[in-house]
Amino acid sequence: MIVRDKPGPLQLLFAVRGSVLPHIWRELALVTLVAIAITAYDRLVQPLAHTGAAPFAVFGTALSLFLGFRNNAAYDRWWEARKLWGGLLADSRSLAREAALFLPDPALRHRLLRLNRAFLHLHRAQLRKLRLDPQAEAMTAAVPCPSFATTPNPPCAALTEMNLLLVQAHKAGGLDGFGAMTLSDRIAGLSLAQAGCERIAITPLPYVYSLLVFRTSWLFVLLLPLALIEPAGWLTPLFTVIVAYTFFGLAEVTEELAHPFGATANALPLDAICRAAEISLAPHLDETAPEPLQPQDFRLD
Repeated sequence: MIVRDKPGPLQLLFAVRGSVLPHIWRELALVTLVAIAITAYDRLVQPLAHTGAAPFAVFGTALSLFLGFRNNAAYDRWWEARKLWGGLLADSRSLAREAALFLPDPALRHRLLRLNRAFLHLHRAQLRKLRLDPQAEAMTAAVPCPSFATTPNPPCAALTEMNLLLVQAHKAGGLDGFGAMTLSDRIAGLSLAQAGCERIAITPLPYVYSLLVFRTSWLFVLLLPLALIEPAGWLTPLFTVIVAYTFFGLAEVTEELAHPFGATANALPLDAICRAAEISLAPHLDETAPEPLQPQDFRLD
């Protein structure tokens, strides 16, 4: 995720980090070449049919509605994902406080919190489709139990191990019934947020929206020079590429927001959220808290 103070006008104009321009420059180059070819043919070889602006005003309005609807749907996914990870962080902090209250045995309490910490990193790695994640492996190794990497769903295995710890502690008399219910409800909250993130990850936006936006955007920008040649003349390629940048750029932003757990510049900073959980859990584990992750070149992962 891009993290920076509000830049000045020149910085906004020439900023590349976090911009969609590196992703769409090929499309813009192609549109520019087509617009130059159409303009040159019209001016130097034979006049083409000039359509006027009216058809494109109607066409552009419809396309804007498609893009706006898809952008709103993508942002809803991004924002819901952020709230779910905020809930995971809050539940992890509450679990640490409740464990200090209901689990007097330090060994059991530390094991529970280390499992919680491992769960967060395993969940992050699963959402980002990382088969081998050093941080997740390190957090798992800190828990004296079999590796979760061989299980079909490592985060679920970590939650199951947490629940098993509560069952054993309750049977052994080290955890009363109310404490067991409270901590179990907290684990259920972690599981509910996990399921919400998985729902977002495995249910993309309907493909038909992407297909419709892709086709209509290209049709619009490739035919637009026919409406601009008469009023704009040789400036037609310039105005065409500006319109193309708007439509293609918004489509690319929507694509990034629709995948909030990815590795793009505008995805959620899952590493930083997991580090925030580590910092909060460290005092309860009698460990030194690590430093918060800082943005690198305005990007926080």
